[in-house]
Amino acid sequence: MSRAKIQKKATFIDMTAMSDVTVLLLTFFMLTASFVKKEPVQVVTPSSVSEIKIPETNLLSILVDTNGKIFMSLDKQDDMATTLEAMGEEYGVTFTPQEVKKFSLFQTFGVPMKNLKSFLALSGEEQDKVLKNQGIPCDSIDNQFKAWVRHARIANPDLRIAIKADQQTPYMVIKKVMNSLQDLKENRYNLITSLKTSAED
Repeated sequence: MSRAKIQKKATFIDMTAMSDVTVLLLTFFMLTASFVKKEPVQVVTPSSVSEIKIPETNLLSILVDTNGKIFMSLDKQDDMATTLEAMGEEYGVTFTPQEVKKFSLFQTFGVPMKNLKSFLALSGEEQDKVLKNQGIPCDSIDNQFKAWVRHARIANPDLRIAIKADQQTPYMVIKKVMNSLQDLKENRYNLITSLKTSAED
């Protein structure tokens, strides 16, 4: 006696719910991700055991490379614009509204005041090439670094200061930066380091 054959039906899995979850997760990660700030030079920070987090807002970041070049960044466009206009008044440089707007969009800056107008006239790619060879002067004759910090503090009294320097940066360069901050009575600042692992002990 022959057995009755049961017809096989193709299984159907509704993937609508899965695609909805994927889109929701993608949207969540896009909205909560913090992008890495573009920096003109790469620095390898020294290690430490400190786990104090650097604030994400109202932050003035100071970047120092191995050659002692100093760069800065402010996290708010309004602070950038106000600080630039104040620096222009102090150094006798007049900036157009377009130049102020362009400057306020910079993630990091570090050009002597005498070169700033010509720097702003360059394209984005040319600025990236030029910036890494510039740096804000911080010598005893013309300490523009101190002036930038002073005007940034006036623009935003709630600023927190963070210094990020390469582990190969000469100590005298870091001391010069710290002395400039001390002259402005800026005695509280964070040093950005990488977390020391147990293997490095």
